[in-house]
Amino acid sequence: MSMIPEFERYAIFKTGGKQYQGIEGKTVAIEKLDGQLGDKVEFNEVLFRKKGSETYEVGQPTLKGSVTASIVRQMKGPKVIAFTFRRRNKTRIKKGHRQPITVVRIESIGA
Repeated sequence: MSMIPEFERYAIFKTGGKQYQGIEGKTVAIEKLDGQLGDKVEFNEVLFRKKGSETYEVGQPTLKGSVTASIVRQMKGPKVIAFTFRRRNKTRIKKGHRQPITVVRIESIGA
């Protein structure tokens, strides 16, 4: 038995150079998008779509239709620390970074 839960309807879409799995009604944290809270966003690069338990479509490279979502939150991701240390050289460099992300709720997966 697989550890991955089975969903009846989902799509894999591409935005910001990365691919994300969108399930209707669920939230996804993606690369920063311009927009305010509650704005509708449409992702046109749909790579894969699963409609039912046995029905799916694979794009070559993309499918017609889009994934519609609404912006839930604009925030920063977890802190990433890059620490460089060179022994016997008295060199210690510590840099931190927090990537801005947008949390969206998937409203619908278009056909």
